[in-house]
Amino acid sequence: MFRPKMLGVLLVSLLSAAAMPVTHAEERFTPYIAQHGHARPVVAVIGYNAGTELTDFVIPYAVLERSGAVDTFAVAMQPGPMTMRPALRLQPELDVRGFDARFPKGADYVIVPAVVRPDDAQLLAWISAQYAKGAMIVSICDGALVVANTGMLNGHRATAHWATESHRREMYPGTTWVANTRYVVDGRLASSAGISASIPASLALLESIAGTEKAREVGAEFGVTRWTTTHDSDAFQPHMGNLLPLVAVNATNKWFHSEERLGLPLQAGMDDVALALTADAWSRTGRSRAYGVAQAAQVRSRSGLVWLPDTTRPADAEHRVEAVRGDTGLPMFDAVLASIDARYGRTTAKGVAIDFEYPWTPARR
Repeated sequence: MFRPKMLGVLLVSLLSAAAMPVTHAEERFTPYIAQHGHARPVVAVIGYNAGTELTDFVIPYAVLERSGAVDTFAVAMQPGPMTMRPALRLQPELDVRGFDARFPKGADYVIVPAVVRPDDAQLLAWISAQYAKGAMIVSICDGALVVANTGMLNGHRATAHWATESHRREMYPGTTWVANTRYVVDGRLASSAGISASIPASLALLESIAGTEKAREVGAEFGVTRWTTTHDSDAFQPHMGNLLPLVAVNATNKWFHSEERLGLPLQAGMDDVALALTADAWSRTGRSRAYGVAQAAQVRSRSGLVWLPDTTRPADAEHRVEAVRGDTGLPMFDAVLASIDARYGRTTAKGVAIDFEYPWTPARR
């Protein structure tokens, strides 16, 4: 979900009635069935070079790749780096032409994150072609807008970030948009709610491929033991209880504070999920922006992603922030929100949690 549009969304949401949620049974991904002769399932996580939502891309890639049960590829539309939003840069392993040359029969799964151009004709054509070859398409957060623009969601159920609900119902009336669920599975089309739903949705997909024990093993790395669809997206809609945090991170923090430049060290073998969550969260505060810092021209993280530093000079950043650690006893989302709470206060941390669509219960002070 890209925040520049968020303030307008808040106003629309306050003036419009909330749609009635659609009741639904627990969603299940269809167990994997080999179709292309691949030794293991092939997963393409597709990104748009000019702007792809950071955690939407990184979390599904890392969850699946760390399992050792699939072959996961970071794929971009064009050769060259991908600018991630709201922070950092990645060097994808392949572009779509390279992927098609290597896997002419197509991927088994295509993961679609939110991007700055959800109507890009080349992106839509490539996703449609993969679906025609038999791939399952899994959108993360507002990656559902990309899939909806292909027309594939007509006549199907889907979900996405809470903040685009009114927009989606207006622009794509042929889709049954499901509220209050972490993810929806409808045949070979699946979709997840806002940003934080990417972990449970990815674990549910992994479970269908490699079994429950493997999903539990990987989930434990992120402090996640359950990946059911249980979720209350209506709780994040603007109301008197959360309006102040939403306005803070999307408007007033920028009006009353200058933006701090936060240097985030990029280190070989680092936990890429911790890195992505840290950079994404701090860059959503309205008070700071994270920048990748490393002496090397590129750095390969634990899951195999290649990160490109924004600068090789630590002095270019005003302050330093470390990627949240996974051994704090807290889920990673909670740990990074707690660090923001400590620096910028509870209102800002709550605003970031709402942006993440994460049901955060802060520790008592």
